[in-house]
Parts: sequence; C-alpha cells; structure tokens
Amino acid sequence: MQAMRGRVLVIAGSDSGGGAGIQADIKTIAALGGYGMTAITAVTAQNTLGVSDIHPIPPDFTVAQMRAVLGDIGADCIKTGMLPDAETVAAICDFLEMQTPGRPLVVDPVMVATSGAALARGGVAEALRQRLLPLATVITPNLSEAEQLTGIEVTDIEAMTAAGRQICALGAKAALITGGHLAGTEISDVLVAGDNVEIMTSARIDTRHTHGTGCTLASAIAVGLAQQIPLIDAVLRAREFVTRAIRHAPGLGQGHGPLDHTMR
Repeated sequence: MQAMRGRVLVIAGSDSGGGAGIQADIKTIAALGGYGMTAITAVTAQNTLGVSDIHPIPPDFTVAQMRAVLGDIGADCIKTGMLPDAETVAAICDFLEMQTPGRPLVVDPVMVATSGAALARGGVAEALRQRLLPLATVITPNLSEAEQLTGIEVTDIEAMTAAGRQICALGAKAALITGGHLAGTEISDVLVAGDNVEIMTSARIDTRHTHGTGCTLASAIAVGLAQQIPLIDAVLRAREFVTRAIRHAPGLGQGHGPLDHTMR
C-alpha cells in the first residue's frame, strides 16, 4: 500500500448531502493519498436540490479548530472554501498571517452553490480581495466568482485570462479560472501565474451530476501542493481526478448529484 503523504487543513463549510464542502474535501484528499483535517466555518442543511439553511460557526471557534490542529498535527498546505461572512475571513487571515506565513494556501472563493443558493453574506468578496487573496498560492474561482472578485464580465477565454491577471495583481501568486459554465462541447480552464498563461481543455461530460466539482478541484490541487508537486502538475492531476469523478458519478438525488471520489 502507498504511504499517506501530505497534510491538508481545510477551512470550509459542511454539506449535509455529502457532495461538496468539507465532505468532498476529505474524500478527495484521502483518494489522492493525503491526510485531511478540518476547521468548519458553517453548517449547512442541503441536498442535491439546494441549500435550505445555513448556520455560521463563530469565527473564534473556527480559529480554535485551526489552532488545535496546527499546534499538534501540522499542515503542509491549507485550503479555504466556504467563508460565510467578512468577520470569518478577517479572523482566519489574522491567524494565518501570524502562524503560517509562507505555507501553501489554496483559496476556493465559494460564494454561490451549484444550485444557485448564496453561501456568503455581503462583504465577503471585498474581504477576500483585501485580506485572503494576498496570501494565496493559487485561487480557483469559477466564472461567476471571478466576475465578483474583479468586476470583469467573464464570457470567453480572453476575459478569463484578463480576470486571472487582475486577481494576480491583487496579490495571489496564481489564479485558475475554471470555465465549466461556458457553453460548448469542451471545457477550458485558464491558469495565470506571473507572466505565464496555461489553457487546459477537455471534453465536456453531458451530466447534471456536478455537485462539488469546485471543492473537489481545489482540494485535489491542495493535496498536490502538500505532496510538493509543482503547481501546474498539481492542477493537471486535479483536473484529471475531477473528470474521472464526474464520469463515475453515482447518480444520487433528484438534482445536481455528487461525484464519485472513490471511483471503485
């Protein structure tokens, strides 16, 4: 058996349906050979049809979870997902700046669920721009999230590249703009890192079972960085993992169903 390698602390919300959030993060990290730990920011009541309720965790308790984990087990990479309010963003950033400077950080700027439900209160996008982006090794917004962070209308590859450059100008070392919401038979993602731009394209899978793809992709990148895989290789492996997980989706639920992270 392959030895477990790469400790990842995920700071994100819980999905009661198991398809996204903390649940998808842990499954992904385990499937790729890493060890996942969590600091939960919110508990949601949701399933494949949507989100019916959200209960934010007090920011100081989220930080207490981070302190407990990092003070004992440690982490090779940190990943953020759903951050429900600006106060949570501020508390997390204060802690990261003091306790984990230079640690690889993957930011998944979760603001809207696959079903369309809002997962963050007003002010989160600005808090991400001001506080979290400058700490990020890579940020992984979809088209809507990229628009909220940059104000650029993202409708094609050129606009994705422009949004990625602007996000990097705000302080992130790299930005992976995911293009799954663009129309067409292919899906293109754009990775901007400094002066380098990589466009990665794959065939679109015709399915509604895509719940948790953003969480899964970001966590797959995070475990790659935790395993000291170069960013571009971590992204390519993560994209391949997500593609296979979508292809093997079990078809659960009446709405946007979960992926198969085990692919047995």
